[in-house]
Amino acid sequence: MVKSADRRSTDEPATAATATPRTTAPRVAVIAHRKKTIGGGLDELRKLITGYDVADLLWYEVPKSKKAPKKVRQALKDGADLFFLWGGDGTVQRCVDALAGSDATVAVIPAGTANLLARNLGIPEDLPEAVRIGFEGRRATMDLGKINGEHFAVMAGVGFDAEMIADADRGLKDRLGRFAYIWTGLRHVGGAVTPMKIKVDGNDWFEGDASCVLVGNVGTVTGGIDVFEDARFDDGWLEVGVSTAEGPIQWARALGRMSAGNAEKSPFVRITRARKVSVKLRTPMAYELDGGARDRVDRITVKVVPQAITVCLPEPPA
Repeated sequence: MVKSADRRSTDEPATAATATPRTTAPRVAVIAHRKKTIGGGLDELRKLITGYDVADLLWYEVPKSKKAPKKVRQALKDGADLFFLWGGDGTVQRCVDALAGSDATVAVIPAGTANLLARNLGIPEDLPEAVRIGFEGRRATMDLGKINGEHFAVMAGVGFDAEMIADADRGLKDRLGRFAYIWTGLRHVGGAVTPMKIKVDGNDWFEGDASCVLVGNVGTVTGGIDVFEDARFDDGWLEVGVSTAEGPIQWARALGRMSAGNAEKSPFVRITRARKVSVKLRTPMAYELDGGARDRVDRITVKVVPQAITVCLPEPPA
């Protein structure tokens, strides 16, 4: 189907302005998934951070991402205002969910498998440079999405995308890295479509059989594919895509278009933009957010939360 003609209205939020660089020493909190690594590991991270002017350093390591929000809340209570988040997209999502609406600033250290948020923000998988961006980079406010009460920074989805991620979570990412998404994706391309109804901003938008619904806050999503080429993380909108592809042949065609950055040109993909999305499923399906699988549900509600958090970004190209 042809991409919807929906475009930003003249009254949409303007791009968020970057904040004035910090002039006083920050109180730094590190929230680290201890099983993830980049560069010289957490020992190098500590050395790099203490090489800057730091008022205090609060250090928390967790064995799994589910444990991170409790540490984030403790650090906020103790006055931390600059958070270095060490881990993959799942760890970052758990932390961002707890930090949403606070005055804290987030510096992402891409120590995971896909590192989709870091890639979309232009943060390299280079530990010294990622730390430098945390202290010296520009500040910008970023929108978040919220699905069934939980914030996300990159994407949320139900159907094929979520089933693929759930399989990849079962130890495959540790063994296969990014290839885990390709492997599990190939296993699920033959999955059945499910009847569903989708509303965008309260209006009926799609009704029929579909295999996947994806809502993006940024352009590059699952598997590193640029699905939403027009997405911006600070425009007050979410991108919405539904796929009706069924079976390996149709999915190959759809994924081929996505890989080429032309998802909207696929006859099996429909894309639009919204501030709120509601999906009702006839058959319960798993959903995911930022690469983290969640339980099966028969409906999801997704909405944008404008300017929900402040992030550290590299300087734009000259």
